[in-house]
Amino acid sequence: MPIRGLPQFTDSQLFDTLNVVLPAWILLAALPRWKHTYTVVTVVALYISLLYSANLVTLMTATPQDGDPKFNEMFKLEGVYKLLSHKSATLLCWSHYAVFDLWVGRWIATDAVDRGVPQLLLIPSLFLCMMVGPFGMVAYFLLRLPFNSKKDAGFRKMRAQQQPSTIIAPAEAKQVAKVALRPVPTAGAPQTGLTVEPSQYPQVRRGEVVEQLHGVCVADPYRWLEDPDSEETQKFVAGQNALTAQVLEQCNTREQFRQLFTAIFDYPKYGAPFKAGDRYYFYYNSGLQPQAALYSQAGQVPDAAAGEPKLFLDPSSLSTDGTVALSGLSFSEDGSLAAYSLSKGGSDWCTIQVLQVDPSGAPPTPLPDKLEYVKFSSLAWTHDQRGFFYNRYPDPASRPADLGTETDSNTHQQLCYHVLGTPQSEDVLVMQVPDEHPTWLLGARVTSDGRFLVISVHPGTLPANRLYLVDMQALDKTSGGAVDWAKYDFRKGSKQLPVVKLVDDFSASYSVVANEGTTFYIMTNLDAPRYRLVKIADVTRAGPASSWPDHIAQHPKDVLKGALALKGDALVVRYLRDVTAALQLRQLGSGQLTKELPLPGVGSVGAMSGDRKGSELFFSFTSFTEPGALYRIDTAPGSSLEPQLFRRTELKVPHRPEDYVTKQVFVTSADGTQVPMFITHHKDTPLDGTAPTLLYGYGGFNVALEPGFSPNRLAFMRGYGGVFAQANLRGGGEYGTDWRNAGSTHNKQNVFDDFQACAEYLIRERYCSPSKLTIQGGSNGGLLVAACANQRPDLYACVLGQVGVMDMLRFHKFTIGHAWMTDYGNPDRAEDFSWIYPYSPLHNVRTPQGGSRQYPAVMLATGDHDDRVVPLHTLKLLATLQHNLATADPAASPQRNPLLARIEVKAGHGAGKPTQKVIAEAADLIGFAAKAMNAQWVDRT
Repeated sequence: MPIRGLPQFTDSQLFDTLNVVLPAWILLAALPRWKHTYTVVTVVALYISLLYSANLVTLMTATPQDGDPKFNEMFKLEGVYKLLSHKSATLLCWSHYAVFDLWVGRWIATDAVDRGVPQLLLIPSLFLCMMVGPFGMVAYFLLRLPFNSKKDAGFRKMRAQQQPSTIIAPAEAKQVAKVALRPVPTAGAPQTGLTVEPSQYPQVRRGEVVEQLHGVCVADPYRWLEDPDSEETQKFVAGQNALTAQVLEQCNTREQFRQLFTAIFDYPKYGAPFKAGDRYYFYYNSGLQPQAALYSQAGQVPDAAAGEPKLFLDPSSLSTDGTVALSGLSFSEDGSLAAYSLSKGGSDWCTIQVLQVDPSGAPPTPLPDKLEYVKFSSLAWTHDQRGFFYNRYPDPASRPADLGTETDSNTHQQLCYHVLGTPQSEDVLVMQVPDEHPTWLLGARVTSDGRFLVISVHPGTLPANRLYLVDMQALDKTSGGAVDWAKYDFRKGSKQLPVVKLVDDFSASYSVVANEGTTFYIMTNLDAPRYRLVKIADVTRAGPASSWPDHIAQHPKDVLKGALALKGDALVVRYLRDVTAALQLRQLGSGQLTKELPLPGVGSVGAMSGDRKGSELFFSFTSFTEPGALYRIDTAPGSSLEPQLFRRTELKVPHRPEDYVTKQVFVTSADGTQVPMFITHHKDTPLDGTAPTLLYGYGGFNVALEPGFSPNRLAFMRGYGGVFAQANLRGGGEYGTDWRNAGSTHNKQNVFDDFQACAEYLIRERYCSPSKLTIQGGSNGGLLVAACANQRPDLYACVLGQVGVMDMLRFHKFTIGHAWMTDYGNPDRAEDFSWIYPYSPLHNVRTPQGGSRQYPAVMLATGDHDDRVVPLHTLKLLATLQHNLATADPAASPQRNPLLARIEVKAGHGAGKPTQKVIAEAADLIGFAAKAMNAQWVDRT
């Protein structure tokens, strides 16, 4: 039967053309790694599909003939037999069989390449698939079992989600679409005081995974390191740690630094007191305890006259190694109950438990309530003391053996209400993020009068959120007068929660500061990149956010960082003024300035504590060289309103802050922007280019790096006569959201330019030379120093990159990484890829063309329980550095500066790390950097 619209071929001639599948099968068997194999197979399959479609249309529109099967006969064997008696129908069925078998064969070949199945073993499965279809597929499924088999279903699910779209041989991977890559560095780093030969690095397998992303073929040979539980990954970690330990033995001042750092660190550390019920609470660490403990004290003011403090909760006693940390705490309105969250091993996962408070200060009584799968959670009690709001994620399909080491993406966060004394399974689902936006995050708080539930919805780390209110006073009550939360359970859908959506877009950031009934005071950056305070006279009749009037207008230069309302009409406002703290006392009702609150000098204000029930405020103040002090202000009528010294922190070792010099400079970046940087050193440190110097930066997520005390940095300045510099880069929050935006998404290169300009300033002004300069950063700062090492290796002797985001093309696929797309962009979008790929640390490791042609000494650091920036980032970059710079061609490699990593067990992203682990890590990193810089031990007391 001829096919209409095509040249008039007979069915037999068309059937003969189906033999074109044979070359496609031969290519799959002989050249499964050749990139053009899959192009040929696709073209053949499309041709057969077109032939099938045309033939099907012809058959369906043809006039029925005598003997043709009727429709109701098509579902019986006799009907199909009649159909196949026609040549056109036989051609149709044969082409259907040929194209589907070819697509199955294509999948078998790509899967085999990805799994590393030997080619000779692959051929029989392909032959069987071509000849007897399903039998060949079953044969391959049996064959693939031993190759890259995973231990748990969770990892198999993750792997399925992350399969490359195209598999091509790494040797043939090339740029096929124009992306503006930065040039290869023209000069290498100085030779340091440490040497590792290329032959010393462990042999590491390179896989054959290559993805085609937006027209660019990107190799990912260490994709297998994304499985933290595989034996191969664990062997890799053990081998790298063994080499690192061997090199650290050569760092001859490491032990001296550890001893000095320990001595400086061993001082009493007090947190700002806060009040709950009739008692004050404060955190205290005597010096070297693994974790700070929480104490309580009675009295009008927490001082010695009020009696001895009572131990309330000591996280250090909850584990033998100190790796259980207190990550959250919230007291009920009357102070009789405390909900607290604990994390283990540095993981972001938490467990919430509850304590019954003894009003006498006796040890609290643990209650049976225990809530799991909690991460990035609020803790907010309703004022009836019946329960609290918190955030959790859905139960996983299978609980990992070691929560915190998994890499699955965290999605579908929930806001729940827990009623004391009930199991978690009965908690009320108050709200969950919509299915179409599974990566959104939720926050909750209860206003100080207990009337409103305030819900914030966040798209990620962008300084913007939606703002919702629930008037709990208007909710249905039980016969006992309590809110009947069961009626509003989202899962049951019995009654919709009456949510007032004050703001239902992500145009700006909104944070409730205080309320007086339905009058609300909100801090926002809407039309105010340095933030302002607005006032809503009646929140039940609030218009659009653009109509909310200023209560405290945006400052011409300073950044409003926070505001705290106290009893009566007092409002304490915190500003950042050229990266130093400033405090004001204002009137809540009018917003008028009452008093500028004096501070001791250049430094930062830490946590402020106070609430609407009391007139006192506590705050901490520190600087680069002083461990700081706690201050108290009483805003009651008739009080002096002057900050009073409440408790000064003193080091146990001799220390004279006046012997140190701190100054702030403004450095001109590549585009002319003035970038602030603090520089601190001992007054006797020679500024002739010979001082070992540590330059620290972050530059992201709207985080402002303020002056603050660090025993680690003081030990560096004192022990080595070093210079410490802290750069305030774009991307941070030092000058508001405009400053943040200037270093985010398509502007991210500005952050690296700023940091490199700061390094050049230190060298030009003779603080140091390249052979005496170490750069350090953690998390987003780890990305910073890794990118700068790729772009300007000639500026640095040493790079310390801790828990860094290194694979910028896949960061969004793991745990909470999707939340960072608001800062970095989405590499799955072509436009975003065009600016991310050129700086991604993992994809830009290239041997410098001139000078020493080597990289600085590199020490990366991560923890196996870091489920925020998962360790695969560090592991993959480490393997890439060693291969590209040293082991790919050992005989020709100029790289002798070490490329190492410190991979710690039972450690996470940093929060809650026990004291001994903090000291050990600092000693290894600074000892390594000192040896790389050939720094001498001077110990300037």
